[in-house]
Amino acid sequence: MPSSMTSRERVRAALDGREVDRPPVSMWRHFFDMERSAEDLAAAMLAYQKLHGWDFMKMNPRASYHAEPWGLRVRYSGDRPPDVTAVPVNDPKDWLKIEPVRLDHPIFREQLRAIELISQGLGSRLVFLATVFNPISVASRLAASEDAFMRHLREHTAQVDSAIEAITETFTAFAKAAMERGAGGLFFATTAFASTDRMTVAEYRRYARPWDLKVLDAVQAPDFHMLHVCRDNNMLPEFRGYPVDAFNWDVRGIGNPGLAEGKAILGGRCVVGGIPQKDGMVSATPQQMRGEVVGLRSAMGKKGWMLGSGCTYAPETPEANVKAVREAIEGPFEQSRPG
Repeated sequence: MPSSMTSRERVRAALDGREVDRPPVSMWRHFFDMERSAEDLAAAMLAYQKLHGWDFMKMNPRASYHAEPWGLRVRYSGDRPPDVTAVPVNDPKDWLKIEPVRLDHPIFREQLRAIELISQGLGSRLVFLATVFNPISVASRLAASEDAFMRHLREHTAQVDSAIEAITETFTAFAKAAMERGAGGLFFATTAFASTDRMTVAEYRRYARPWDLKVLDAVQAPDFHMLHVCRDNNMLPEFRGYPVDAFNWDVRGIGNPGLAEGKAILGGRCVVGGIPQKDGMVSATPQQMRGEVVGLRSAMGKKGWMLGSGCTYAPETPEANVKAVREAIEGPFEQSRPG
């Protein structure tokens, strides 16, 4: 093995289960105040990459891009998540109005242009992933709340299924277009719906899994797809057979497996994560963040994993903590062992 690998070589080796010079690393966050144009979004993502030198980029898109084409309305205010001002589904019969959306819709056109600009800015030196939410997650954003959506899903299944089918068709086309514009794969996120806090495993198999697989089976990744399994009490074992190359989740979430446990559950496939999110990263010190990385490197070794966020981290996270993670991964492996 060479003493030094490129980011592409390092990521590929981790995905293949081969030894790396050091674990690949990437973290991701929103730049809410820069998300309202393709040019600003691409500039923010490229500047962030230049600052930290991640081994791959997870592109954080406009926060509600996936639902706005069907009528979700939001209001942006500074560097914080946008506020929802209107939803398109207020009655079960409204689901029948949800139809496939063409990619020339202004929101989709904007996001695809941002992907194109990022690809041009990175060239071939780095893999970046386009964020696509699974169809059930997109559908949920069209209702007034997750609770309201679940009521509709359980009580008016045929109407909601019709909408999810339209969403699946739309995002299969969007994902293919993202690859054509330079993305190396998908960051495919389940949001609330792969958690037993929200639905049962049987319900996920009925209401979500078929649509997930329709998208993933139709979209070939030039580099790799990553599945992001959100929230506490997640259903990670359900995804072992998914056609993706890496898996990411919050290892600190209540009821969630740790990184090594999750890797075993997934049959030794590549896992990504380990860094605490939410308040754990905001309130930590740089020294504590370095300690987190040291512990993970000691526990996980040199094969089959990448260091990363458990989810999008908060904009108010101290920059010193992010830098501490990036710096700690660079040390010789032997120095990261306890004692």
